[in-house]
Amino acid sequence: MNSQFGGSETRDGAVCPLCRNEKIQEYHRDSVREYLACTHCGLVFVPREYWLDPAAEKAEYDLHTNDPEDAGYRKFLSRLTDPLLTRLSPGSRGLDFGCGPGPALAAVMAEAGHGVSLYDLYYFPDRRALAQTYDFITATEVVEHLKDPLAELETLFAGLNPGGWLGIMTKQVSTPEAFKNWHYIRDLTHICFFSPSTFEYLARRFQARLLSVGNDVILFQKHSSGPAGHQHKE
Repeated sequence: MNSQFGGSETRDGAVCPLCRNEKIQEYHRDSVREYLACTHCGLVFVPREYWLDPAAEKAEYDLHTNDPEDAGYRKFLSRLTDPLLTRLSPGSRGLDFGCGPGPALAAVMAEAGHGVSLYDLYYFPDRRALAQTYDFITATEVVEHLKDPLAELETLFAGLNPGGWLGIMTKQVSTPEAFKNWHYIRDLTHICFFSPSTFEYLARRFQARLLSVGNDVILFQKHSSGPAGHQHKE
């Protein structure tokens, strides 16, 4: 894996929540939490003992005001919706995974002529939406909150039709030095931190085409037949 995660002591008994690897290293510790790094997939994660309980977690989410009519928030989401929309056939059907209380991204996609279902652990918790298949699935500012990222991402990839797209927006780990002062780790609901090598691992695991769009948007395309494509950057 990337050498940026090397050099720390091994953490006995820890298991990566994404790839289930047991070779885990200490990555960083601040006054609030400990952060561990997987030597196989590159995920940096917070051990379970530092997680917020569900009530405290939802209280944090209730503070978010992601108004579908907010032009600034729509511009933020456009970093994912713009490149995704250019790749969808007219009238595609999608899922906004982790949409929050105000599903702004779903509104944008619906305005572009696509049908969108909703799922959110706290606000739209009907998991029947996850049992269907879709032409696209979006997860904006979601994967950093997942307690079992392997199970959830397996569900999302399984929910894509052949040739379908999974769009993820999340800030990515760069270096240990940058991590120490990174605003992203100050949010106590953030417990998984993905790096470029983590997304490369996921592309291999799910045999998906990987496109990196800027610094915080990743698009996966589920293979339709034959081997997956190579990574592309935009």
